[in-house]
Amino acid sequence: MDRLVPEILFVVGEASGDLHAGKVAEVLRASAPELTMAGIGGGHMRDAGVEILEDVENLAVMGFVEVLQHIPRHYALLQRLRKRLQSGRVALVVLLDYPGFNLKVAEVAKQAGVPVLYYITPQVWAWGAGRLPTLARVVTKAASILPFEEALLRQHGIDATFVGHPLLDRAESLPTPAAARASLGLPVEGPILAVFPGSRRAELARHLRPFMETATLLKARIPGLHVVVSVAPTVKIRAEDCPFPCVHGASFSVLRAATAGLLKSGTTTLEAAVAGLPHVIGYRTSMITYAIARRVVKIPHIGLVNVVARREVSQEFVQHAVVPTRIADALMPLLDVQSPVRARAEAGLGEVRAMLGTPGASARVATMIRELVAARRS
Repeated sequence: MDRLVPEILFVVGEASGDLHAGKVAEVLRASAPELTMAGIGGGHMRDAGVEILEDVENLAVMGFVEVLQHIPRHYALLQRLRKRLQSGRVALVVLLDYPGFNLKVAEVAKQAGVPVLYYITPQVWAWGAGRLPTLARVVTKAASILPFEEALLRQHGIDATFVGHPLLDRAESLPTPAAARASLGLPVEGPILAVFPGSRRAELARHLRPFMETATLLKARIPGLHVVVSVAPTVKIRAEDCPFPCVHGASFSVLRAATAGLLKSGTTTLEAAVAGLPHVIGYRTSMITYAIARRVVKIPHIGLVNVVARREVSQEFVQHAVVPTRIADALMPLLDVQSPVRARAEAGLGEVRAMLGTPGASARVATMIRELVAARRS
């Protein structure tokens, strides 16, 4: 093998990937300081010692239509990564989620003779099963985070290992509900509704108004109800659009403080499962994206908590079903601590939490990285 600078190249496409890659990089910095790290990411990776080649905020998009608008930027970035991979300095590429772009990076890495570890693999179980042959051809090793993914990937010739969900690492330091309420300045007693409308502009544009209307309805129905809106650190919401207090960058504290939640679909539903918060799921997207998704998505649920459970643990309201009165009706029993509906939801979330594995995903992935680099050197 040619002289190799032992650089790990991380590529993520959104804030959650930056967080998980940052945790892996922290472990690597302590356990393999001889490695250098670079990549596409954000603040978490930067804080962990990764040289940021492009900020992830320039890339994060979702939906079929939205992705098309970012093709020129993605193409230019792919050419930059191609030059780096062909330079001989990269020992291993670590990809996190973001399959539309990252599978192209994997192709380029394969052509350059650089091994690829895919952490948080594409959701081929939902749609895009045609990507499985590509994954088998270009990915050296896969680290899956959902319990059913390992067997599926192995059936298609992909060397996959279930490492557990990285959310469990964060859950080890969860505050008690009382401590979470105190940290947020919320009352110790009484019901609290947590609202998570999303972090992207498109999500906020579609979710904020109906979610606020739902919360307002519940405030009128339930005396003493407090509402807290959780948003990403970079998100700013105008006061006239949100009559309730916003909490920035403290999602687990909000989840632990609340009695029930109204969540947009996504990883937040798994965070709620880890935190033990009963919730309902609401989600809207563009009409074109929704029409395409109805044709290609092969699973009956969109909320990850329901996907893992393979049944409806948390009620879903999708597209035209995002109607404030209907959502408020579903949340009413979850906000009642004596309700049998709430008890069933809590039991279901406990089952999901157990299915996500055990803490230590970041350390397991870091071990896989060290092993792959050592194998290449030998």
